[in-house]
Amino acid sequence: MRLSADTRLPSSIAAPAYDRAAQASGIVHFGIGAFHRAHQAVYTDDAMAAGDRDWGIVGVSLRSGDVAAQLNPQDGLYSISTRSAADASLRLIGAVRHVLVGSVAPQAVIDAVAAPTTHILSFTVTEKGYLRAADGTLDLAAARGASSLYRFVGAGLAARKAAGLPGVTLLSCDNLANNGAVLGGLMRQYLVAAHPDLVDWFDANCRCPATMIDRIVPATTDADRDAIEAALGARDEGTVVTEDFRQWVIEDDFAGPRPRWEQVGAELVADVASYETAKLRMLNGAHSALAYIGLGRGHDYVHQAIADPAIRPVVEAIMRREAAPTIDAAPGQNLDAYAASLLDRFANPALAHRLIQIAMDGSQKIPQRWLETLAWHQQRGDTCPSLGLAIDAWIDFLASGRWPIDDPMADALREAAVQPDARQRLFGAGGLLASGWRPEP
Repeated sequence: MRLSADTRLPSSIAAPAYDRAAQASGIVHFGIGAFHRAHQAVYTDDAMAAGDRDWGIVGVSLRSGDVAAQLNPQDGLYSISTRSAADASLRLIGAVRHVLVGSVAPQAVIDAVAAPTTHILSFTVTEKGYLRAADGTLDLAAARGASSLYRFVGAGLAARKAAGLPGVTLLSCDNLANNGAVLGGLMRQYLVAAHPDLVDWFDANCRCPATMIDRIVPATTDADRDAIEAALGARDEGTVVTEDFRQWVIEDDFAGPRPRWEQVGAELVADVASYETAKLRMLNGAHSALAYIGLGRGHDYVHQAIADPAIRPVVEAIMRREAAPTIDAAPGQNLDAYAASLLDRFANPALAHRLIQIAMDGSQKIPQRWLETLAWHQQRGDTCPSLGLAIDAWIDFLASGRWPIDDPMADALREAAVQPDARQRLFGAGGLLASGWRPEP
């Protein structure tokens, strides 16, 4: 039996503390994967439980129908299993109303963006989902594609303007440096090319605040689903597993109404930059290092890799010695304590966070996770030996043929990595990941 609104839950399972049927949908979320369901949707569920109204989420999958097949037969309901070394808890999340698939029902997605009740468009489409060219500008050919987020948003905004509706907030929740400005700039480039009559309206009526998001969400396994089915008494194909830690820092710059996320744990601030940079360079940078070094030493999971005495000192040095000095911390932001908390989170044995999951899309992640730190030190005549080890591990990962390479640049990366001058081909002037950092000749 599948989980649904009619499922009678055990008394130990917390259910949504509001009338789901009475809520309108105020958010359209693009990229409704496990991370969104364990992070922004939980904050929104909590906000509605605290009294906010009409913030139901319409999920959008741009291409795959997998999440729609998981959630739609369950009336949008799913469970979240929060696990630590000490205990675990299970609750039901009701914020998601239903899931649309852009490749199947494109007009329905446009209509959701254009709906009068919609005030926020949010995104977890991963770094590659922003369709940037090598120079950081929008790849217009890709952006005009049938499953491009820009196509759906542009058409939806055009319908809003034509109907005399207000603008919306475009809320990027991806691991991109300065993600709000990046999304806003790319969206504007698309509008200039595809909807030039919308550009001034977009500038005047829409906002793109920056965010920093943080929660570790491993891929859900069949064993997880089986265990949760036993606890719920119903099959939940959309269940997610996560840690008890969560953080969401949001620039307080919205075009209109928003949930009171700050009442349920989010931080609304004037400037997200230092939090975002710390997360990218310390947490994400360490995660990528753990992935490539850990895989090379025969580990499968994060908690195994951080327990390896040959790896932990390298990861700790990346965070404390190499990344932390590059960050201009905000008042009250303790980077040393942050590093300590990250090491504890990585060591959580209750989360089976696979290294190969973190290793995907390296070309899209490494520039902001490693290369900006390396460039900062290089400009000061310093080196980063621990990040150097991580780079070597990534090159070995690409060249060895021991693992599948899930990356939009997979073929070019593999070809460069097997050459004697791999570092130069990857990071040197004109290289595949050329940046402000240059490897030693």
